[in-house]
Amino acid sequence: MRAYLEHVALKVADIDWHIRFFGEVLGMTLREEIPASGQLPRQVWTLGGLQLAEDPGFTGPEGRLMHLGIFVEDQAAVLKAAKAWGVTALPRGPNWLRLPGGLEVEILQEERPGAVAAALAVIPRA
Repeated sequence: MRAYLEHVALKVADIDWHIRFFGEVLGMTLREEIPASGQLPRQVWTLGGLQLAEDPGFTGPEGRLMHLGIFVEDQAAVLKAAKAWGVTALPRGPNWLRLPGGLEVEILQEERPGAVAAALAVIPRA
């Protein structure tokens, strides 16, 4: 099985500041934005692997990390393998897993065949 970390989700008090910082300093432009609705906060995703979720009352640093989003070549095989480790699914769906220490992981099926292999072929420090 092969996989890559597609994004890291973080809580931030001032989402607009973070959008500007990551965009202007690191060139991590937005690829998706979801406005706040009901119990869900305003959220954005950048090209480059960040998900930011607005929480104006957040003072950090504990609790900042929300979950790891990992794209895989075969979601069904990964979820089957995770069961053998005693990992439990969260109410959000069977692809949302809670690890024993409390870390939450979202297992995502690659959207195009070969996408995980292509992402893993990039050697950013070479």
